[in-house]
Amino acid sequence: MTTKPRATAPKSGPATARTAPSVTVAAAAPPAHPPMRLTYLVGQLDRIVSRRLTEALAVHRLTLPQFTALSVLNARGRSSNAQLAERSFITPQSANEVVKTMESNGWVMRESDLTNRRIVLLQLTPTGKALLRRCDETVDRVEQSMLENMDEEEAQALRTLLRGCVRNLRAT
Repeated sequence: MTTKPRATAPKSGPATARTAPSVTVAAAAPPAHPPMRLTYLVGQLDRIVSRRLTEALAVHRLTLPQFTALSVLNARGRSSNAQLAERSFITPQSANEVVKTMESNGWVMRESDLTNRRIVLLQLTPTGKALLRRCDETVDRVEQSMLENMDEEEAQALRTLLRGCVRNLRAT
């Protein structure tokens, strides 16, 4: 068994050198819980954002898959049902249902592809574009809430990092 040296009171007198008492520093305790996995945090954020967007879009009588499809058509222009499904993160069967509802509401229209008549392309109508503009304002508020304690530089860094993650996973 080893013993720690004791600090002793300095002896008095001019010839005695003073030394600091010996102090032993304990090693830092390991964290109580390991840090959350990044994939868990991304999944948690996805669920929270989906729930908040669903609630916010309900005011416009729009579902999250419908909003995503309208956004994809706005960003990409005319698209086939298969392209829309892939870019909207839904199955082709779900895309069919989403498109039927959007078409019956006058938000999208179908037309044949000029180069291949078997392909039907979807595009936004003026009514769909107007609805999307109103919804974008609502979605902007959800995003602002998410980024509330970040300055513009941090928010831009987050966007850059997330794009990098998407790019990396798409490449594998």
